[in-house]
Amino acid sequence: MALVDMVMPKMGESIMECTVIHWLKQPGERIEADDSILEVATDKVDTEVPATHAGILKECLVQEGDVVPVGAPIARIETEASVSAEPATPVAAAPVETSSTPVAQETPEETEPEVLQVAQGLESSIASMRTRPDLADGPSFAGRFYSPLVLSIAKEEGIGREELDRIPGTGAENRLTKKDILGYLENRSAEVAPVAPIPAPAPKAAPASTAPATAAKAPASVSLNGQTDIIQMDRMRKMIAQRMVESKQISPHVSSFVEVDMTPVVQWRARMKDEFKRKTGENLTFTPILIEALVKAIKDFPMINVSVDGDTIIVKKAINIGMAVALPSGNLIVPVIHDADSYNLVGLTKKVNDLSKRARENKLTADDLANGTYTMSNIGTFGNIMGTPIILQPQVAIMAFGAIVKKPAVIETPQGDLIGIRQLMFLSHSYDHRVVDGSLGGQFVKRVADYLEGFDTDQKI
Repeated sequence: MALVDMVMPKMGESIMECTVIHWLKQPGERIEADDSILEVATDKVDTEVPATHAGILKECLVQEGDVVPVGAPIARIETEASVSAEPATPVAAAPVETSSTPVAQETPEETEPEVLQVAQGLESSIASMRTRPDLADGPSFAGRFYSPLVLSIAKEEGIGREELDRIPGTGAENRLTKKDILGYLENRSAEVAPVAPIPAPAPKAAPASTAPATAAKAPASVSLNGQTDIIQMDRMRKMIAQRMVESKQISPHVSSFVEVDMTPVVQWRARMKDEFKRKTGENLTFTPILIEALVKAIKDFPMINVSVDGDTIIVKKAINIGMAVALPSGNLIVPVIHDADSYNLVGLTKKVNDLSKRARENKLTADDLANGTYTMSNIGTFGNIMGTPIILQPQVAIMAFGAIVKKPAVIETPQGDLIGIRQLMFLSHSYDHRVVDGSLGGQFVKRVADYLEGFDTDQKI
């Protein structure tokens, strides 16, 4: 017999802490390797943590509501195998920048990247350096944060916003946990429609490492003349604000712009989208075509696919493209297409549609948000023609694709120049001037435009 300390596993790049929501197993219970023993929440998703060893759960080292760093011991397991009793070595935290960082993380989010300025906030989780400008996670009503899992349960059970706000929470900062909402549902009478307001419990004292708990509702203050409302930022807005500022503090942002003729792409998609749907079962959007061009350009300019650690540059071999997705709540999140260079156009389309669908259904996992190396945002879906997105740390560049607009343009032909109607789009490329100079940043965005204008309109599905 041996005692093994199980530590909080790494949940994704730049996610350095998790909130314990609920213990699924109790001390004394028999567990098998990979059995889920507790549920935790990151800034992006709620997820279950599997056991690392089989045996008896001897002790829970953290409590529900605790905020636990990645690598910290969370449980003690008595194993039958001959395992060293020495606790597992905690995962080393990423080095902390002297300045804070955002959607430092890019999360996010759908902004996020979670930081995409046009989408008002970028998306993926709080980093130790708080370096990812991506979007924040679930929405916050009445100054109160709700995780995606809780919102999903509420939606399935037909719990409206007002009723959700009345349910007491036992998590950190009066947070409503899965256990709270399931307990409420057990006692909820299906016959009684409105429920009298349930008084919220007194706020729990916040741990020394966290901010003080706040009341569930933060009433707006109105000016004396009645013309101005003062609203206290909720948890998500504070996080977005901090990450956006931190990303600007870390990375000196430079932006380059190129206008691209998308006429061949628009015409090919219009001609092929019905056949594409019939053969693959997928809707063909512009996003996978844009990602395909990005991937090709990254292969040509690998120094755009890097991150910075102190005075060293880390060149990433994997090409993992993050894409901002708009959520029904109005927020943004940035799921990642890992090894995007390994997919053809059909494969990219399936990945884009799958991640977008699961993002909107709050079914993304921590792995879906981790390890992005370059981020794109299709701001054209908001009707924007151009924007200056904020980099998701620790990446060094991000590109925004504007709306495709019909404009008069000069068309060069062997017989002479003509004026014609073309489908034009702006590419906005923001990059970290510490490691990406104007030459590289400008050539990269121009190469993306070249690949789009040279799109193979003869290709078949």
